[in-house]
Amino acid sequence: MSSENLTKGETILPLPMRIIGAISTICGVLASFMILASVLITCQMIWVRFVLTKSTVWQTEAVIYLMIGATLIGLPYVQKLRGHVSVDLLETMMPPRMRRGLAIFTLVITTLMMGLMLYYAWEMFHLAWSRGWKSETVWAVPLWIPYISVPIGLFLYLLQILSDLLAFILRLDPQSIEIKQDRRH
Repeated sequence: MSSENLTKGETILPLPMRIIGAISTICGVLASFMILASVLITCQMIWVRFVLTKSTVWQTEAVIYLMIGATLIGLPYVQKLRGHVSVDLLETMMPPRMRRGLAIFTLVITTLMMGLMLYYAWEMFHLAWSRGWKSETVWAVPLWIPYISVPIGLFLYLLQILSDLLAFILRLDPQSIEIKQDRRH
């Protein structure tokens, strides 16, 4: 998109922020498909148990892992949409400058917390992978497979948080810019 197509006051997000936004959107789509797969597997499990009166082996465990994975992989998309639950009582009573400072402070603290959680998530995944841990069920899933969603989801969430922090520092609003860009097509 060229700068001639922009009206006064509009900006294009820097390339890294656009890439992170696209990755976050892909994560949202992937999480949606994981939830859909969970629903379909649950329906299949109900059919097998109650209609065919047979036992199920893998379905419950697969649904649990898919829902956990969808939650973690969906984190960056929800952050991109500003969909996380927030209480803004104090924020609405603050002047705009203090609100901006609070937002930056909150994003910095969130970045530090996610970095710490990412470190331990990677350690958990690596232990499961290097030691060959398996679930204690008949299915005996290698635990590194469901565990990998934790560091991946947290890493991608951290990227989206850093993108949001950069947007606040540069005084950009990624959501309004994307909406304006979408309307031009």
